[in-house]
Amino acid sequence: MEALTLDIKSVIDLTDEQFFQLCQANKDLRFERTATGDLIIMSPAGGETGNRNGRLNQQLFNWSDTDNTGIAFDSSTGFKLPNGADRSPDASWVKLERWNALTPEQQTKFLPLCPDFVVEILSPSDSLKVTQEKMKEYRDNGARLGWLINRRTKQVEIYRIGQEVEVLDNPTRISGEDVLPGFVLNLVAIW
Repeated sequence: MEALTLDIKSVIDLTDEQFFQLCQANKDLRFERTATGDLIIMSPAGGETGNRNGRLNQQLFNWSDTDNTGIAFDSSTGFKLPNGADRSPDASWVKLERWNALTPEQQTKFLPLCPDFVVEILSPSDSLKVTQEKMKEYRDNGARLGWLINRRTKQVEIYRIGQEVEVLDNPTRISGEDVLPGFVLNLVAIW
């Protein structure tokens, strides 16, 4: 099932707090919100995609725990991007200084920032074009590094600020570059 997009702005303009409460009251559903206020209802991941997302997060969290320069997040974390969109990447990471600059209340709700690093794994129900637009949105809102992993084609699209998208064909490993120094994702576990 593809994600459903609802134009609710013509009926109600949800505040950030109302959107947060809507998500909390419907924990079995995954919501995102576009910069224009459209509500996106996403289907849960299937077993295979959920397993691959878990393996991705396992590697990122293990590295983050030993690196200690930032905080890793899974797909259930909401981010309020500077353009007003509310997004939940499959995996993400934020520098510790940026995390520590948030108030305790901000840390408990959707984080009012764009992650430094984001990953989306294209699931069978995802549209490639829509996910590519989402990756550009992360980049345009300050994500310094982003990976779009397409398991069907065994390609990784790399998004960096101020650069064209780089496409890697069937890589077995990918580096976190200077954003995540020392992090190398083993893609064999993801393919």
